[in-house]
Formats: sequence, C-alpha cells, structure tokens
Amino acid sequence: MPIWTNKQKEYGRNANHRWNFKVGAVRSGKTFQDKEDIIPRRIRERIGKEGLCVIIGVTEATVERNVLRPMRDKFGKELVGTISKNKVWLFGEECYALGAEKVNQVAKIQGASFKYVYGDEVAKWNKEVFDMVKSRLDQDYSLFDGTCNPEQENHWLKEFLDSDADIYQLHYTIDDNDHLSDTFKENLKKEYFGTVKYDRYILGLWVNAEGLIYKKFANNPSKYAIKYEAEKRNGIWYDNLPKGDTIVGIDYGGNKSGQAFVAIRISNDYTKVIALASRKFSNDLDDIDSKKLENLQYEFIDYVSKKFHCNVDYVYPDNEETVHIRSLRNRCNAEGLETIVRGCKKEPINTRIDCQNTMLGFDIFGYIEGECVSLVDALKSALWDDTKLEDERLDNFTTDVDTLDAYEYSFERYMKRINDAIKRGEYT
Repeated sequence: MPIWTNKQKEYGRNANHRWNFKVGAVRSGKTFQDKEDIIPRRIRERIGKEGLCVIIGVTEATVERNVLRPMRDKFGKELVGTISKNKVWLFGEECYALGAEKVNQVAKIQGASFKYVYGDEVAKWNKEVFDMVKSRLDQDYSLFDGTCNPEQENHWLKEFLDSDADIYQLHYTIDDNDHLSDTFKENLKKEYFGTVKYDRYILGLWVNAEGLIYKKFANNPSKYAIKYEAEKRNGIWYDNLPKGDTIVGIDYGGNKSGQAFVAIRISNDYTKVIALASRKFSNDLDDIDSKKLENLQYEFIDYVSKKFHCNVDYVYPDNEETVHIRSLRNRCNAEGLETIVRGCKKEPINTRIDCQNTMLGFDIFGYIEGECVSLVDALKSALWDDTKLEDERLDNFTTDVDTLDAYEYSFERYMKRINDAIKRGEYT
C-alpha cells in the first residue's frame, strides 16, 4: 500500500462531491493517487449501475500515456486494457477513453448518462467538451474527479471552480509532495524562478502572464555578460569560449520591422549557450533590396567568423523566405564557407520562451559584452501581451520581436538536448 502524503490523505477523506478537483503545482502528487486508488475504486463502486464510465484527457494519446499505461503497469493487462475504438476495459467495466481537444470526439457519446468521469489536465480541454460533460453527470451517484495545473486567472475552468456548484477542490504546491527529493524540487524552482510558471507550476496559483517575460535577465543583465578574451600562440587562436557549434539565426522583418541577425555558440555538452553578436537593421524599403540584404547577412557571418576565429557551422533564417535562404546559401558556397544554410524550424514561441527562461534559471546563457546590444535590449524589454486571454508575447512593434525571433531560431534545434542535459543532472 502506498504511503500517502498529507494532501493525498485529505483528498481521500473529503473528495465525495459531484465535482472533485486537485489543482496546483506540477509533480505535487495529484495524479499518483488517482491511478493507484481513486479511479479503480470509483469504477468498482459503480459497476452494474446505469451510465457510462469515461476517462478524458487532452488527447487519446495523453490518456494512454498519463493514465492507462501507469495503471496497466500497476494492475496488469487483465484489469487495464488497451484503447480500441474509444473503448477500454477497466476493472471489470467497459469504459470510454476520449480526447478533449475536439468536440466531435466526445460528441460520439453525447446523450449518454455518465456515472463516473475522470478528467486529466482539464484546464487544457476544449470548453465545449467540459460543458457537455456537465450536462451528462445526471445520476444521483454521478461523480467527477479532475486534475489540472492552473492557467490564467480568468480561465473558464477557474470561473467554474469558483461557482456555487457541488465542488470539492484541493490546492497543491510542489512542497506538498513528500516523496520528491529536495534537490529535485530546488532545481524545478530554479527552472521556473522569475516566470509566470513559478506561480502556476510551483505555487499552484491561477495568475495571468503580465509584464516582463525575462524578469531574471531584465533585473540584472550584467550578470550574464562575458568579456571576450583571445590570444594567438604558435599560430593558433585560443579564447574563453566553449568548444561547440557556432550558429546564426536570421529574421527577415516586414514593412514595419527590420532585419535581425544573432550569432551564438552552443557547447558540445549543451551546458552553455553564449550569444556572440547581434545586429538589427531598420527595414526602409527604399534602401534595402534583396542584394543588399544578402550582403548584410554575409557580412555578419564573415564578421562573426573573423572576430571569434571560428567557422559558422549553421545559419537558420526565417523558413518562410525561401528566396532569401537560397541566395544566402549560394553566396556562402561561392565564398567557400563550410556553412550549412537552411530554414529555421519555427517552434512555438512559448516553447522557445520556456527554453530561454530555463537557460536563465540554470545560468546556461551568457552574452559577449559589447557585441549583443540589440539582443540585450530585446530580452530586457520582452513583454507578455496583457490584452490576450492566452499567454502571448507582445508583438505590436513597441518591442524588438525580430531580434528575439532571430535569437530563438539559432537555438531552437538544440532545445531538447539542452533540457536532456538538465535532466541528466549536469546542472546543480
């Protein structure tokens, strides 16, 4: 029998309402109890009663990964089956397993009565799916168990949880999980420190993304500055930069923005990301044509290679500008550079923001003093858009989003390897 935390014991005693929610921090022990005890017990208590048992997650794949697979490992395949045509055998009952990202997934069983529903990551559901579930919990014994991490304070689920419905909710912080090591918790706090995710994922609070995106950097940018040192000995240049890949990211601005170039060095073990240089050019359409733009890009690449005595290994421009990419690739080949030029991946902006905040939290990031003026200014002034319900970076030409994009294009292909290095414990 598992040793329950105090919060898990509290939920076990009090979660006997129509709606029962665990809300709060990541890795706080919210779902472990569900898979070990709550879900099997709720299903068994309702066997033979009218209505359906339903397990709902963000997608069917997350239901399998987050809920069914751990239960199958615990209880075996005879008690926990696999999903087939949205159905799964659980503890003697045929249940439905559905994704909530699309209304039509749950609409397959619309009209049916639900006697038990388990909801995983409910705050990420489509609201219409949740509304449909509300109308189907229509038996005296119908019951819902749900978990979520907090989102914006005006989120639709927060409005429901604050309503006068028959709801029991329990709040979790990261420190409520006694089974996590202090080292793990401290590293997680370090990763999210100074970001909106610290409030949501560590303290378990519903808060809006407001103000500065990179608070830790904006409060003390000089902390991350590196004085570049280089000397030549016996015909070989030596410097204080880590060995690794040298990469340039390029963003091509539109009519109201500009051309932004950022060069970085990522160490071979992914423990350091150093911004070497950045440049921003205003986009005066009467002045910049395709040939001049090609020259500006090549001159920046040439500058970086000469300044830092290295080959630029990769260049990742905005992947939507195929003509500019092809021109730059041809120019680099004609100049004899051993440089690979290909379009950026353009990962989701918030994924790139999370990675940069992680690098700041673990002191992975640095920049060469005096060479990265535009990047430093862009990081210091990056803001959340407080007019949007979702977490979105402000992009109204009042901040330098072009330089941020160029910088992020340079490191986005390395994000998984950087995060994997953190998980291996290479950072303390």
